Amino acid sequence: MAVSTFKRGLKLPARKQATEGKSVELVPVLPQVVIPINQHFGAPNEPLVNVGDHVTRGQKIADAVTPGPLTAPVHASVSGTVKKIEPRLQQNNTGGICIIIETDPAEAAGQAFMPPLDPWTCTREEALERIRDAGIIGMGGAGFPVHVKLNPPPGKTVDLIIADGAECEPYLTTDEAVMTEKPHLLITGLAIVMRITGVRRAIIGMEDNKASLAPMIEREIRLNDSGLDISIGLCRTRYPQGGEKMLIKALADREVPSGGLPMDVHCIVQNVGTLVAIAEAFTLGKPLIDRDLTVSGGACKTPKNIRAPIGAMITDFPPEFMDIDEGNLKKIIFGGPMMGNAVASAAIPIQKNTSGIILMTKAETLADAEGTCIRCGRCIRNCSCRLSPVSMNIALESGDMDEAIRAGLPDCIECGSCSYVCPARIKLVQRFRVGKQRLQAVKAQAAGKREAAAPGKV
Repeated sequence: MAVSTFKRGLKLPARKQATEGKSVELVPVLPQVVIPINQHFGAPNEPLVNVGDHVTRGQKIADAVTPGPLTAPVHASVSGTVKKIEPRLQQNNTGGICIIIETDPAEAAGQAFMPPLDPWTCTREEALERIRDAGIIGMGGAGFPVHVKLNPPPGKTVDLIIADGAECEPYLTTDEAVMTEKPHLLITGLAIVMRITGVRRAIIGMEDNKASLAPMIEREIRLNDSGLDISIGLCRTRYPQGGEKMLIKALADREVPSGGLPMDVHCIVQNVGTLVAIAEAFTLGKPLIDRDLTVSGGACKTPKNIRAPIGAMITDFPPEFMDIDEGNLKKIIFGGPMMGNAVASAAIPIQKNTSGIILMTKAETLADAEGTCIRCGRCIRNCSCRLSPVSMNIALESGDMDEAIRAGLPDCIECGSCSYVCPARIKLVQRFRVGKQRLQAVKAQAAGKREAAAPGKV
């Protein structure tokens, strides 16, 4: 099988050996869950329950007041009693409203799932509604509502679905575990997406360090017997191979234009875990209330792949299940070490898009002081999007947003490659994230001025 790739990027230490090949373990019943009501990219939700209410696992507990296209509901991941509704610190290091549910162990088996829905006989509109009702968002990154992604606007055509199983971040092995343990649900979810979009061709993309999974998945494709063109595409193990733009370039030789989206080159990319969640929403009526993730790092004495209810906190895990070396714990990252967020505490809830929790020792972290840029160009040579990080940084430092845009700020995928190779240890990704926030603020301010100046406005 041929191996494809993209230009530039990095060869990183994998650091997956602690959990690769390990089965997913179920988290024991926890005393509580802390469920953020907003876990998606889009309009905010409001609680649908009150303090003191009894809720059942699978019950909708938050949704937008007026459900719009960029909304996704949130469901109870355990059965129990709503004890508090209050702001809590979340994995993006900001406070957000959470619903705290005290678990009722006597009702651990209770559930309020939706009735199963036949994806092959229901209408396209019913299928999209089911995905939204299940609260399914992209589980590999920004948390974009999937029902929106599968419904391209007029004028946008799609002819290829790519299942993203690359999992290029160090430490993380949950996508590998999903493909190993649930290949039937992966193929079912992929076939459902293909029916909704009307696409006849799909590629399951994975890095060649997972080539051993190919025969098993190919067997499942044959057993599915859907008549669809589903194949496996191996990519070179290179970071950030799991990015949408990189996978599309490697597997389809198409380049997403500046400021564009995958559908601009007739592609839709979905994480393999998202596809499994889609299959479960139809076959079981199950909302997205559980999350497979990797807990690893040098300060984790029991690294493993786990399945946890949304809202679980590792500080509530029993020590016999998760043993943390508190004395050597120096840094906690939610997500992967390259694109994840460093957080101040382990008492932060797992969300729908939490792919991992990395508990690092001092030896695994880098805390060098920033130096002065020496214009070496390493960041340019290794940028997978072929941008000029050094120029972006200079523009942001001088407050020239127009020049930052010309240098490529809006197209930066924040993969961290530039920061990783920078000999001056400049925190480039963090600056670009702040720069994007400034850019959004400038755009919002300009939009406000245009609205105020519109005819009929006072």
